[in-house]
Parts: sequence; structure tokens; C-alpha cells
Amino acid sequence: MDRETTDPALPAVMLEPFAHLRAQAVHTPYPALAERLQWLSALRAMALDGEARWVDAVASDFGHRSPVETRMLELFPAVAGLRHTQRHLMRWMRPRRRGVDLLFMPARNRVIPQPKGVVGIMVPWNYPIYLTLGPLTAALAAGNRAMVKMSEFTPATGELMRELADKYLGRDVISVLDGDAQQASQFSRLPFDHLLFTGSTAVGRLVMRAASDNLTPVTLELGGKSPALVLPGYPLEKAAERIAFGKLINAGQTCIAPDYVLVHTSQRDAFAAAYASAVARAYPTLVANPDYSAVINDRHRRRLGELLDDARAHGAVVREINPAGEDLAGSGKLAPALLLEVADTARVLQEEIFGPLLPVVSYDSLNDAVDYLNARPRPLAMYVFDDDNRRLSQILACTHAGGVTLNDTMLHIAQDDLPFGGIGPSGMGSYHGRDGFDTFSHLKAVCTQARLNGTGLIRPPYGRAVSALLRFMLR
Repeated sequence: MDRETTDPALPAVMLEPFAHLRAQAVHTPYPALAERLQWLSALRAMALDGEARWVDAVASDFGHRSPVETRMLELFPAVAGLRHTQRHLMRWMRPRRRGVDLLFMPARNRVIPQPKGVVGIMVPWNYPIYLTLGPLTAALAAGNRAMVKMSEFTPATGELMRELADKYLGRDVISVLDGDAQQASQFSRLPFDHLLFTGSTAVGRLVMRAASDNLTPVTLELGGKSPALVLPGYPLEKAAERIAFGKLINAGQTCIAPDYVLVHTSQRDAFAAAYASAVARAYPTLVANPDYSAVINDRHRRRLGELLDDARAHGAVVREINPAGEDLAGSGKLAPALLLEVADTARVLQEEIFGPLLPVVSYDSLNDAVDYLNARPRPLAMYVFDDDNRRLSQILACTHAGGVTLNDTMLHIAQDDLPFGGIGPSGMGSYHGRDGFDTFSHLKAVCTQARLNGTGLIRPPYGRAVSALLRFMLR
């Protein structure tokens, strides 16, 4: 499909803002540094000026979301990413010199980062602020306009995002939409110049299929079964505490949360005790605890309950961690739980959990653990706890993951100079920092021929000089 045409069956609520943004991109195809910095400053003002309203909106959508977690996991990384981009954008925008083969000198080569045009961003419900502002930072820094599709599960946050985007940036730069799953499908059929989707692997396949009709390049940030591997010799209490933190922030509704933990058979029970103790210290109560977040809605609470029932049916021992023995009915919250002796065929070891359930898998040797990891789809994140640099190097060389944090959890996503992205079923492409700028730019190759050059030697009619030159070139 031609980039300048769209499917007339799509609703006007999408076609009209898309056409408007396309016209703006055509009118100003290469926004200057000053304009891009102005856009980024507006994004930063959106995040900071609306801080209290963001906290309230997300809490409303979740039933309860820890206000500290909203500030720490959404607003802070968004603002930090903006600061990093603003500091480095001038350098990122410069043409990049590339080498020239000796045979083609004195020609000159360079790469010019060019805005792609109009970028589509499909936002999930679990971190609706950060997973909007983060991609927008990269897209606007690269000089694009953007259309944003918010999740239907976070209507209050979506409405606030639209209000503040209109106020701080205006619809010449950003258009924010909400709507149901059908509108999400329609959104991915628009002929964007780039489309970023964050969500489940199953939906990611549908998005990629829809985008392929327009040959739209896609970045897919998916999920999967992100493991935590604890090696013998590493302090179990420290590993358990850090895994509990990564697992239970936002009640486990994090794409890079540890999905299951691998521990040596001899340490399984000790780890389980250390994990339960760490959870009890962090969350001595659950129902009225402002630090412990709710599961987003009834649908996902039912799904998690079904995973527990299925695990029990497959022989798992489920240890609920509810330090105060509270009745959680009606609170929207689900108690953290450890799952031991889980069969590989149980759904909890086959599907992404996205909740506060942690299966524990035993292994007998490092090779067994590596084989277990490699027999499964490549994860978005991996966490390894060990102080032996030789073993860490072996694991990093022999396994695949989108990103890795050693001896902690989650930290790699907050590093603005590291790319963030998955591999295989956990995603495609990456962004954050300069990698995000490059993702949303076309790196245009430019070769400049010198006034005096030797290309006349290889033009027809061919003679003995060309034959001699080719003999030299093919050595």
C-alpha cells in the first residue's frame, strides 16, 4: 500500500489525525534541533507538572497502585530518559562519517539520521505513563510526529494523557487515542512509517501481521518467561530479597519481572524460606498496605487463579505468603505465592505469569540450568546471581535474553545508555537513548564523489586497463 494512502474502512477518528500528522511531517520533514528540544521539554513538563494527577489516574485504573511505584517506575525513568536525550541530542543528530575503501578515494561517506515521518505507538496497561513517554521521547527526538493508542484497561490515564498532550504539545505533534481491542487492531493497519508495540507475544504477532500489509517497520517489545538463576555460593538471603523486589513491584505486572527462579536442588527449600521472609519484611500486610499494588482487573485475577488451580492439578505445592493472614476478597489484590514441585507441563511454566506467583525450578548442575534455559523461548530479561566471573561469562555466552541484570533485578531497563528490547518471541528491535533515536530515524547513506576521481577508468568501452584493474581488485 502506498504510504500516502490509507484503508478507507478505518474509522475517521484514526484517519483524520493520521492525515493531519502526515501533512505536518511533509511540511516540516526535518525539524531543527531547537524544535525537537522544545518538544522534549514539553514532554518533561507533562510528566512533572501532572505528577499528582498521574498518580491518581493510575491508582484509579488499577483499583490501587502504590503511589511510590508510579513515581519510581514510571515518572522517574521517563524524566531521566528525557534528560539524557536532551543532553545528547545535538551529537546524535550530526552526520556520522564512515570509511571509504582505498579504491574509491577520494570520495567521502557519511550517514545522515533522517526522521521517518509518523510513528505509531501502542501502549500496554501495566505501565501506561512510562511506556508512552519513553517511546515518545525517542520518536520526537528523531524528529517524528506520533500517534499513540492507549490501552482500554487504563481509561483514566489515557484521558489524562490526551488532555496533557493537547495542552503541552498540540495535535500538530501528537495525537492520543483510546478505544477497545478492535480499535487496536485498526490502529496497527494504518500506514505508519514505524510502529512500536508493547504487549503480549500473541498480540504482537497480530500487530506484525497487520503492519506487514503496509510494509511498516515494527519494533515489538513483548514479554515471555524471564528467568532468575541463583548459583551456589551466592548469599540466598540477598538473592531472595532482590528477586522479591523485582517480582512484586506492581504486583508482578511487569514485562521484565522474574517469571520463575532456578535454584540448585540442595538450596531449594532454603531459598523458599528466604523468599517468604523477604516478602514478609517488604509487605507485612497486604490489604491496606499502600506499597502493595492491586491486580489490574477481575479478568486478570481470574486468569492468575486459573494458573494456580492448574499448577495444583499438576502436583505443585503452593505456599501463599500472607503474613497477617488477611482476607483479600474484594481488595483487588492477590497474595504472593511460591510454587514448588511444578510440572513442566503446568501452564504456570508455559505462559507468562504477569502476577505475584513465583515458580521455583530445581537444577543439579550449571550445565543442566543452561540447558533448561536454552530449551525455552528466548526471554525479554534474565537475572543471574553469582560472584564467580568465570561462570557469569559462561552463562552470558551460552544463553540468549533481551537484556540481563547481574546480581539484581530490573536495573538494566533504567540505564539510558543501554538498548532495551527482546529477541525472538520476546520482541524485535530496541529503543532507549541513542538506540531509540536510531530506531525512529532512517540512517540515510550518502556517498559524495570528489571532483577529481578515477571512476573513468572503469567505464565502457572496456579495455586492457579495466582488465588489469579488475585483476588487482579481485586479489
